[in-house]
Amino acid sequence: MKQFFLALLVLVLSSAVVAGDPPAVDSAAPSFKLQDQNGDWHALEDYKGQWLAVYFYPKDDTPGCTIEACNFRDSIYAFKAIGAAVVGISVDDVESHKKFSDKYKLPFTILADVGGDTSRAYGVLKDYKLIKLASRQSFLINPDGKIVKHYEDVDPDSHTDRVLVDIKSFMADGQKSG
Repeated sequence: MKQFFLALLVLVLSSAVVAGDPPAVDSAAPSFKLQDQNGDWHALEDYKGQWLAVYFYPKDDTPGCTIEACNFRDSIYAFKAIGAAVVGISVDDVESHKKFSDKYKLPFTILADVGGDTSRAYGVLKDYKLIKLASRQSFLINPDGKIVKHYEDVDPDSHTDRVLVDIKSFMADGQKSG
């Protein structure tokens, strides 16, 4: 019986369908309007004029997602010092985000993409039939609202440092777009 459930799990996980292609670098970032962990609404347009790191993650309070969130938390002053904001997005609901944010004292916005529309627009939604998750990918958006970098292979341990280095590099080059 245990082997049956393991085989079923493997089948379900291997049958994921990724909904859509991610937006191209140098294209306008897909707009969004979602609620954060406190129930407040945030839109992409709210971040116009500043650098924005948007990171998608599969599930609140799981090992990789916790590591990544805590690394962003621990580096938040470095982001603020260069005028950049951080936004995390998953398909979990506001209540789940509130618990996750409170538990790990996250000082940045995490958005509830319950319907998966934003994850789909960014090409990161994985549909496993029984469950939908955002894959662990990130986008760096410049002050004009254009995507300048897409991170497809995200290591939760080192991703935050990589994003900071990239923002600083774009800023040093005087670039607003890739």
